[in-house]
Amino acid sequence: MAQAQVVKPRTERIQPGIWRLKLPCPWPGVPHGNAWAVQRGAGLVLFDTGVGGRGRLRMLDIALAQAGFGVENVELVVCTHAHSDHYGLAASICEQTGCELWMHPKWEHIRLQADDPQAALEQRLEVGRMSGVPLSALDRYREARTDHAEDLIDGIRAPDRDLVPGVEVETDIGAWRVVETPGHAPSHVCLHQPERRLMITGDHLMGRTVLFFDYGHTPDPFGEYLASLDVVEPLPVDLCLPGHGKPFRDIDAKVAEGRRQAGELLDRVRAQLAPATEPTAFEVVEGIAGPENLTAGTAGFLLQIVLACLDHLAALGEARPVPDSDPQRWRS
Repeated sequence: MAQAQVVKPRTERIQPGIWRLKLPCPWPGVPHGNAWAVQRGAGLVLFDTGVGGRGRLRMLDIALAQAGFGVENVELVVCTHAHSDHYGLAASICEQTGCELWMHPKWEHIRLQADDPQAALEQRLEVGRMSGVPLSALDRYREARTDHAEDLIDGIRAPDRDLVPGVEVETDIGAWRVVETPGHAPSHVCLHQPERRLMITGDHLMGRTVLFFDYGHTPDPFGEYLASLDVVEPLPVDLCLPGHGKPFRDIDAKVAEGRRQAGELLDRVRAQLAPATEPTAFEVVEGIAGPENLTAGTAGFLLQIVLACLDHLAALGEARPVPDSDPQRWRS
């Protein structure tokens, strides 16, 4: 199994009162993620938390110490969405400090993973089986996840306040306004500070554009992502603070790149749905990536993306599942 690059927690000041906390992630190809510490009086508002698990709260504390703070100074946790690398430490931070957690009301897509990891794994395997993944590959995936599983969420913590439009997060540099941006996850929001022309973008817009959709929670996450690009595009923003990668300035270029990648991806899926074929989703994955380039990690990642594309094409009337097929097959 490929090993993730080990990244030590590091901190850099982006502007007076704003620090980027670069926190380790456990996945190959995703060595770190960002949390953002914004000063509020003598304390901090923490936007996203990093992954949970053994030793992770200590890593957050080390990162905060580089800014002259500690976990005990966190007065509020705000999560852009309920994925483990953005929400994983929320329960531990709130328990230690007594602070509140604010998050979008559609956060419960994370609950099964935290409450019953084995049931979440079996659910994922059944999606794979129905998508045409070979049973031998599913058995290897089950064994690998069972042997090398890592707890990345320090328990479930329900939000004390829902992050919905109209809610503002007060900090020393001004109030951050909630912008709903589902697609990557049903719970995803961005936080916009209009006077400073700043936006915390989570995984909606990142330092390096990589499309991913948390499949299976809403009918058309791909379509939601495209609609969310339309929502953020007109906002006055000079600097974006993303969930992964470095801060960036040209939001218009990022939105355009997201649309370009989305269009290219749909075209590649369309090409696999030739009239004479009725492929499974996994056969579409193989056709796009090539079987020789697939690993357990890349195949699972690409399968969720392809399934989201197929659902979007179905919503557009360009594709439909073949009735009574098992595994599920698709036709144009």
